[in-house]
Amino acid sequence: MNYHPFVIPFTVGALFLFGVVFYKFYAWIAALDRKQKFMVKQNIFSFKTIRAIGEIFREALVHHNIYKKNPVLGYMHMSLAFGWFLLIVVGKIKASLYAGTFFEPPWLGIFFNFFAVDGHAFSYGEMLTFTMDFLLLIILSGLALAIIKRVKSSLLGMRKTTKHSRFDRIALSSLWFIFPLRLMAESTTASLHGNGGFLTNSVGHLIPSAIAPYAELPLWWAYSISLFVFFVALPYSRYMHIPTEVVLILLRNWGADTGEQLSGYTDIQLNSCSRCGICIDACQLNFAAGISDVQSVYFVRDARYKTLSDEVVNNCLMCGRCSNECPVGLELTLVRQQFRNKQEIPGKFYYEYTEPVESKAGVDVIYYAGCMTHLTPSIIISMKKIFEAAGVNYWFMDEDKGVCCGRPLRQQGFIQQSKNLVIKNSRIINSARAKLLVTSCPICYKSFREEYNLNLPVMHHTEYIEGLLADGRITLNASNVTVVYHDPCELGRGANIYEQPRNILRNFSLIESDYEKENSLCCGGSLSDAILDLRLQLKIRDHALGELTKDKPEVLVTACPLCKKSFVHGNKARVMDIAEIVAGNLKVIARKKQSVRKEELQLV
Repeated sequence: MNYHPFVIPFTVGALFLFGVVFYKFYAWIAALDRKQKFMVKQNIFSFKTIRAIGEIFREALVHHNIYKKNPVLGYMHMSLAFGWFLLIVVGKIKASLYAGTFFEPPWLGIFFNFFAVDGHAFSYGEMLTFTMDFLLLIILSGLALAIIKRVKSSLLGMRKTTKHSRFDRIALSSLWFIFPLRLMAESTTASLHGNGGFLTNSVGHLIPSAIAPYAELPLWWAYSISLFVFFVALPYSRYMHIPTEVVLILLRNWGADTGEQLSGYTDIQLNSCSRCGICIDACQLNFAAGISDVQSVYFVRDARYKTLSDEVVNNCLMCGRCSNECPVGLELTLVRQQFRNKQEIPGKFYYEYTEPVESKAGVDVIYYAGCMTHLTPSIIISMKKIFEAAGVNYWFMDEDKGVCCGRPLRQQGFIQQSKNLVIKNSRIINSARAKLLVTSCPICYKSFREEYNLNLPVMHHTEYIEGLLADGRITLNASNVTVVYHDPCELGRGANIYEQPRNILRNFSLIESDYEKENSLCCGGSLSDAILDLRLQLKIRDHALGELTKDKPEVLVTACPLCKKSFVHGNKARVMDIAEIVAGNLKVIARKKQSVRKEELQLV
């Protein structure tokens, strides 16, 4: 008879786990917004589901993204996740072959060696026993790495590891016991009946024969109880990510996105975080400013348990470094934005008092400098010079007056105020009937691309200048000046514009930085962090400057007025916007004489 009372804790724990997980998934999916539900219905029976299954295997089991960032950490996660999955699958196959039916008791595969003392006396029995022992060895090696990571994370290439909640500690402790107890239980039974594999038989030989009969049942009971504790703690701990990540991958492939408001998809993202701690090492607030308790892993944890403080919600540069590093692909910046949303006054239209800007018809290009560019006027002077050199028929939309693009308000949680600015600017831009909108500010660029409904394409000035050079409308003098390029957060990670500015700067002597493209550093002057004091902002800026200028380039080039304004006061290098270095090296003025005074280009 394939039953013993020690299977009860395991069975009760498994039933509890399935019940709670099913209830949570039902509630979260029911709380998806209308757009998310529509996208799921449209795509659930499509090739996207097959693609999602491949991603589930690659990321939820093999942990490919973690492997790319840290192979040792990747192996640790893979050995525990994929190893345990295969242990269950192979155990099921072994139990079914032994019982001669697919519907054997569900615990038989888990406690197989106890019930099948003649465990090799069926087809493939010996091979499957070897496989089970091999998988158990792989899991134990991953468990050893997990313990090392918890004790001294630097040995696995991590500066810091995460702080745990109560349920995290309970689940983690039980997880640490599950597989050693399984090894000891199976090895004790193997010492009595010889039904183990290469690992369990070897360990079994080390157990004194006088002890084995008395230790066998207590060890199987302990193994079953440890499974019970883990299953009961799992839905309330970090390990809820194990089943939830599967749902997240499916929904993401079916077209669900984060959106502006909290929804069931938000809850699914919060519960998909494994709290691996990779985002802590990526955060400049941690390694440059010494703040280690507001990172995304803690924001997600506190949001999930409804213990969020204003400090954790708002003390964030919103630079996207954590989202870029997250192996699960959580949209951490957008989720944090949802929790920043402020209560609005229903029906109120903000900024009615602003004076209207009359659009100018008959132009090819609209140039929108943006608020921060007006605080760095040398960029505007340079853009005028470039427009004139290329003979562009343009209108400087916010030259004399204008309103903000709205994105800084959105980042602080004032969504409706931001939308009102979008409405105002959209009317002005669309009524001009121009062919193109160019802006010098990555913040404005992101806003125009993602939040506006415009009837013309939008370019950042790096894209635009690259096109002018490629078309031969402007040319540059040859120059050997050494430059290093800083990727602004909103332009690089935010808009995936990496190659256009580098194509421009290849006209100079461009040197590489250790922190570029997706790994670029924030300048520290982010408008998204209303809590960080000036002293810490300057620490972040100085750390970034030190990294960018350690090879002593003649010029540090960026493509964001806010980044330029932050860096230029660091006094560690000459800092220029990419428009300035282009304007200062124009080979010919093709159509108009340039009236801009040379010294104006030195303005900050």
